[in-house]
Amino acid sequence: MKYISRTIWILSVVSLFTDMASEMLYPILPIYLKSIGFSIVLIGILEGFAEAMAGLSKGYFGKLSDKSGKRVPFVQIGYAFSALSKPLMAIFILPVWIFLLRSIDRLGKGIRTGARDAILSEEATPLTKGKVFGFHRSMDTLGAVLGPGLALIYLYYYPENYISLFYLAAIPGVLAIVATFYLKDNASRQKAKIATPSFFSFLSYWKTSPGNYRKVVFGLLVFALVNSSDVFLLLKVKEIGIEDPLIIGLYIFYNLIYAIFAFPLGVIADKIGLRLIFIFGLILFSAVYFGMSQKLDLYNLFILFFLYGIFAAATEGISKAWISNIVATEDTATAIGTYSGFQSICALLASGWTGLIWYYYGSSVAFWISGITTLMVALYFIFRVSNMQNEIKPA
Repeated sequence: MKYISRTIWILSVVSLFTDMASEMLYPILPIYLKSIGFSIVLIGILEGFAEAMAGLSKGYFGKLSDKSGKRVPFVQIGYAFSALSKPLMAIFILPVWIFLLRSIDRLGKGIRTGARDAILSEEATPLTKGKVFGFHRSMDTLGAVLGPGLALIYLYYYPENYISLFYLAAIPGVLAIVATFYLKDNASRQKAKIATPSFFSFLSYWKTSPGNYRKVVFGLLVFALVNSSDVFLLLKVKEIGIEDPLIIGLYIFYNLIYAIFAFPLGVIADKIGLRLIFIFGLILFSAVYFGMSQKLDLYNLFILFFLYGIFAAATEGISKAWISNIVATEDTATAIGTYSGFQSICALLASGWTGLIWYYYGSSVAFWISGITTLMVALYFIFRVSNMQNEIKPA
């Protein structure tokens, strides 16, 4: 795979180790927080605040990376923040410290996202973006398979020993930090020292960005408004009556399918067009959400989670590859960071309204609304974005 360069390999390994560390703790984090005195309401406030921190910072640090001409320092600092904050949550358990450390973890994601994706874009050509971003997502998601799997094995032998699990999660986190030091910035991209932009200055990019960018991102953000947290899918499975170990098993299965299909779908996207693969992903999303509104047995649940894994593989990396093909190279981190920031905020709103509709009208209504709206977004991309020169396809 000559288009997968050394830099892409390093970034992909870094993401694998980081996701491994994060996903080792994902299934037990709410349980751990409750064990140290957090209420459900406080956990919700904590996660909302942390995700808002990540969302708002993505655009700012993306623009800062573009303006400075540097990428690697943002990647190194971002991954270091996320890796080092996790074991500290087992040491400092007062709510104020937990809020600070969880915010540092998410801030790390905000610092690194735009710069990392810009490096991936620079390492690819317009005809290999799908492959490169797909490969990275495959490696990243492989960590989401290995992490929960290791956590399940550990907790099987050491039930409720959550503190030690936080320390174990530090190991892949440290390995990720070490790997970042093998990255090197492109010397030709270095720029003169600049004045530090204001925190919200990245918002002005929306006004100056290409029209194609605004059209594509508008559709992506409408979809983000109905793409609520995967927690709701797991809650639906719980509502059906599936036991906790099988729920975690479904989550691991979904990530495994995601990891397997992200790269092949990226290869196909480079051949037939990024837009078409993304639309295919939206249709799968709708099918899954319509399916989740029905009465299901375990067999059908595995089918739906299989399709959901393919949806994620067809959209997550593809959307960023698509964006990177319709903006100027020097604005890549700003463009992706701005989109990622707005996406995070929309995701928070999506989870909020989904929770409210679920509470007042039931899960089926919430899933139907998401499914129908997503089909409308797919039609928007088919009829409103179809004739744009927003992607370069082979001759």
